[in-house]
Parts: sequence; structure tokens; C-alpha cells
Amino acid sequence: MAVEIVRLFQVELEHYEKIEGTQLTLDGKANRLATMIRGNLGQALQGLAVVPLFAGFDVDAANNGRAAPASGRIFSFDVAGGRYPEQYYESIGSGSLFAKGSLKKRWTPGLDRMGAVRVAVEALYDAADDDSATGGPDLTRGIFPVVRLATAEGTARVPDDELGGLVLDIVEQRRTRPGS
Repeated sequence: MAVEIVRLFQVELEHYEKIEGTQLTLDGKANRLATMIRGNLGQALQGLAVVPLFAGFDVDAANNGRAAPASGRIFSFDVAGGRYPEQYYESIGSGSLFAKGSLKKRWTPGLDRMGAVRVAVEALYDAADDDSATGGPDLTRGIFPVVRLATAEGTARVPDDELGGLVLDIVEQRRTRPGS
């Protein structure tokens, strides 16, 4: 269901762009996603809920009389389509409470690229420690989490070779200093 909503959302954004000749604003995109989630309320009441996390950069902020944001914006949603702007970081899923606690503890303004990746991976580890439904890296088979970085210029996946070294470093640190 989540994949279907993502695909439909992408198609609707492309359709809007073709019809209007311009991109929908970030707030407009978040509002449209909230409407789509609200449209699935019946299924959510039956236990088939999709609760996305939406992040992006408002490229029109300066044109709308607001100061250009120094960083992107994050929106979380509830199953009824409620839209909530978040500050700095957010997490969703069964282990989100543990991940958000980790993010709160480790995130600082001005993190560099690998610092941000490290904070995200450590949050995933913290969630996996306390939530059986949250998976962590599989060191035996070399399977690492998929980490994507989003900037105003676009998104990019962190390569597994780069991520692998970081994951091994985190595992070693946790082995030698449990609870750190």
C-alpha cells in the first residue's frame, strides 16, 4: 500500500506540473499527501495504515515573502491525514520512539555529511536494540541499511562501501563501550 501511495503521489505531482507549468510548492505537496492519506481512512480503521514521513526543500520560500530556509523541512502525518511540521528530525515505524530518542540525543546543528549518516545509523541501531520489528545491519552477509541523503540539490544513496566502514566502526564502538 505504501508503495502504491508513493507512485500515485509521484504521478499526481507530475500531472500538476504538466497542467500548471510549474511545480507544486512544498506546502502544497504536503497538503496533497495529507489528502491522500485521509482518503485511506477506511482502510486505516481496518488496520491497513500508511503513515509517511515527507521531507523536502522549499525552493519558493524566498519568492513567497519568507526568508529562505537554511535547511529542509520535515512533515509527519497521522492515519487521519493530519499534517505536522517537525523540527530538525523525525522517525516513523514501530521503533520510532527509540529512534527519535537517539536522534534527540545525537543530532546537533551543522552536522557534516558523514556525521548526519552516523546519527541516522546509530538511531536505527538504538531502535533495533529495543524493537524486534526494526532490523539492523547484517554484518555476516554485508547487508547494510539503505541511507539516502537529501539536500537542496537532490537526493543520493550512500554507497554500501562507505556505509560498511561506518557500520563496522559503530559496532566496534558499541562492543568496546556498551551503552555509549
